[in-house]
Amino acid sequence: MDEKNDVEALSADASVSGVISPEPDSSMEEYYQLQNELLLLTLLLMVVVFISVWMAYSLNTSLNYLIGACAGVVYLKLLARSVEQLGRQKSKVGKNQLALFIGLIVVATQVEQLQIVPIFLGFLTYKAALIAYMFKALSTT
Repeated sequence: MDEKNDVEALSADASVSGVISPEPDSSMEEYYQLQNELLLLTLLLMVVVFISVWMAYSLNTSLNYLIGACAGVVYLKLLARSVEQLGRQKSKVGKNQLALFIGLIVVATQVEQLQIVPIFLGFLTYKAALIAYMFKALSTT
């Protein structure tokens, strides 16, 4: 009986001090697992495409692709953070992530050494990873 009182006292102390339980519920664990899988798949796809573009075209083109792909990974992380806050702090997903894409394209049009098409296609790498994940999920069920 003392253990139960101790647990209740600890829970009350945690709620007073504002500390949130370190154990997320199972749906959040699934979300974090999905987020990690998508990030790893995006990074793997990014490396494969970077090397392929380097072999087929040039280092300059592949570096332009890499700039776009890195921006796509940052976009994916910003989107994941926004989705994570959905329901807790926000009622809808913000559009601030879109500013990253717009800024990337504006910079690509202004800097002479940058090529718009490889940067744009690099940015879309995260979408290819989403499609690959979907096919993987459909094939396992």
